[in-house]
Amino acid sequence: MTCIVGLVDGDRVWMGGDSAGVSGLDITVRADTKVFRNGDYLIGFTNSFRMGQLLAYRLDPPERAPGVDLFRYMVTDFVDAVRGCLKDGGWAQRSNDVETGGSFLVAHEGRLFSIQSDYQVGEAVRGYHAIGCGADYALGSLASTEHLPPEERVRKALECAELFNGGVRAPFTIQCLPARAVLTLTEAA
Repeated sequence: MTCIVGLVDGDRVWMGGDSAGVSGLDITVRADTKVFRNGDYLIGFTNSFRMGQLLAYRLDPPERAPGVDLFRYMVTDFVDAVRGCLKDGGWAQRSNDVETGGSFLVAHEGRLFSIQSDYQVGEAVRGYHAIGCGADYALGSLASTEHLPPEERVRKALECAELFNGGVRAPFTIQCLPARAVLTLTEAA
């Protein structure tokens, strides 16, 4: 289920997501969005709506200490807060002494990070990323639309994922995280 797309544009990060809730062959178009703001963070999730709800309403990201590199902060302090949040909320899983969570994108301070289910943090050099079952289609679209404005690139990536993947559905929620504010653009199908 899902397609979440993130795109860095100067000091802004655009993020978009679909509305599909998928269980087996059943699909529900959900009113609660997969892309949301939590303080100074823009987050888009896949895997589980419960995980997304915890990230939206329970996660309290710690302040970054002065002088601490942002990537280092994301790998340590931010991920530690996420792990605690998911564990306390009953979502984190443990098997063979390995703890796992879920996958989501995070925009913060003009940068885009991918958090994987093993809590590794990634930052793509190309300035965009996508996760979920529609990610490959979205990435192909993003690679071929560099000439378009960022919001349109995100929308086209989501439309491409919906066209070719049964687990992706409009309406799409597209948000932009500038340095100090978020613009929200939600479109109907």
